Amino acid sequence: MKKMKLLIATNNPGKLKEYRYLLRDLPLEITSLQEEGIDFEPEETGNTFEENAALKARAFAARSGLPTLADDSGLEIDVLGGAPGVHSARYGGARRGEDARRYEIVLRQLEGVPSAKRTARFRCVVAVATPDGWVATADGKVEGVIALEPQGDQGFGYDPIFFIPEFDCTMAQLPPETKNRISHRARAVQAARPTLERLLNQRQPE
Repeated sequence: MKKMKLLIATNNPGKLKEYRYLLRDLPLEITSLQEEGIDFEPEETGNTFEENAALKARAFAARSGLPTLADDSGLEIDVLGGAPGVHSARYGGARRGEDARRYEIVLRQLEGVPSAKRTARFRCVVAVATPDGWVATADGKVEGVIALEPQGDQGFGYDPIFFIPEFDCTMAQLPPETKNRISHRARAVQAARPTLERLLNQRQPE
């Protein structure tokens, strides 16, 4: 099967690395915004992960002329009413890439909150779009608890404070191969595989 060129619409090197791994067994030629010379970032005006993922996928597919995969993901903390949610990347005024600042804000907000009430989940919605405007989305999530302090140096974002009881460690303490099997992003990609396979087979998307 001839390889299909797929744009991964992220400037986050950690995400790009994960997607290359998660899609490694499909006949795809993965390319990035940097490789395509695209210096553009659509405004994320959606109120949900689904809306923002679809918005980004459509915008970058139109700009690049390539089938495009984009996502919107974040941390939902129950006692904070689902925050940071869609604002996870810039929570508390932090800029993209200021991971420690963002999770330190969360830890301060949860000071004194017992473990039983620190339930949370990572959610990811993957959107796959074609240049003609067609788009499909898929969802993935992983449940956990916000730790009392950061632990681990693997991963990125809120991984150091996201404790997974099943593994008795934070997301940042998991070996990469384990994270890439159970993470919210891995589960969303798994759910999106039928869409990618339809495109690979050059069938008309449903």
